[in-house]
Amino acid sequence: MNYQGKRWRTIWREGDAVGVIDQRLLPHEFRTLTLRSMPECAEAIRDMTVRGAPLIGATAAYGICLALRDDPADAALASAYQTLHATRPTAINLKWALDRMQAAVVQLPPEKRLARAWAEAAALCDEDVAVNEAIGRNGLEIFRKRVAGKPSGATLNVLTHCNAGWLACVDWGTALAPIFLAHDAGVPVHVWVDETRPRNQGASLTAWELNQHGVPHTIIVDNAGGHLMQHGKVDLCIVGTDRTTARGDVCNKIGTYLKALAARDNDVPFYVALPTSTIDWTVNDGVAEIPIEERAGAEVTVMRGKTAQGEIAEVQITPDGSPACNFGFDVTPARLVTGLITEKGVFPASEAGMHPLRA
Repeated sequence: MNYQGKRWRTIWREGDAVGVIDQRLLPHEFRTLTLRSMPECAEAIRDMTVRGAPLIGATAAYGICLALRDDPADAALASAYQTLHATRPTAINLKWALDRMQAAVVQLPPEKRLARAWAEAAALCDEDVAVNEAIGRNGLEIFRKRVAGKPSGATLNVLTHCNAGWLACVDWGTALAPIFLAHDAGVPVHVWVDETRPRNQGASLTAWELNQHGVPHTIIVDNAGGHLMQHGKVDLCIVGTDRTTARGDVCNKIGTYLKALAARDNDVPFYVALPTSTIDWTVNDGVAEIPIEERAGAEVTVMRGKTAQGEIAEVQITPDGSPACNFGFDVTPARLVTGLITEKGVFPASEAGMHPLRA
């Protein structure tokens, strides 16, 4: 990822600790944070210092390393697994990464576990970068075909929801990877950025990333998408996912389902970009089976931003005594998804269409 002319990843090793970008402070302040223990990794996931299914998985992998640094015994490994797994219930990459780390070290004698864990976590992160770049290339072909059907020189207008860019992964991102590559390839692309209430990941994180990369974009309120589609101002939608079922249902940030409904009503293609590690083959019916995280009401009632004087402040925007309900995700049924853009290619969102991905 690009920031002030420097290439960054969102997570990296710092000796016997781990460095991350503190996403809670963006877009107004860029600051890194050192995680020095497994509990600090768990808290970083829980309080959304790090966000996005792939990055959550990477952070959990390094959390296992820090746990084994302090105690390589079986009991400590099991305890770290359980602590990290409990941080966020919806994103399946968390469990996938923990299972991978556990499998890599559990058969080794305790004195050999730490070195193997560091190597496995680093490999997991390198693979994430390669996978997301491949997702970007596969999505770029869709963008090229879509813009080819427009008048010469016309801009491709893409709508996205939540953040599925660099900051959600180790690098590149999922839904934003094709956008970055399209921009770099000279495809005239413009992004409608949903603000993505209540935490504003679109308005704060996606917009910040697009700014850093120089991609034209416009922030919109969450409920403007349908209006834009009705008036022909959206050529395609692309979002990420925290968990996708074996039949192609997609769980993503709350509000994604409504965008998919509007897209279907207006014949706008609706794509989901994801690494295959985000597919949960044990789940079929996403609405019935995926646990939906319900977060603190304060995320709805309080907003953080910059004042006219340049100070960062938090303000309450609701009446005293009014409770808030805050579901973090919703499920978009497979029938509303045009296609799944993965590192292995683009596949139909159906049990039969996804069958090749099981290999």
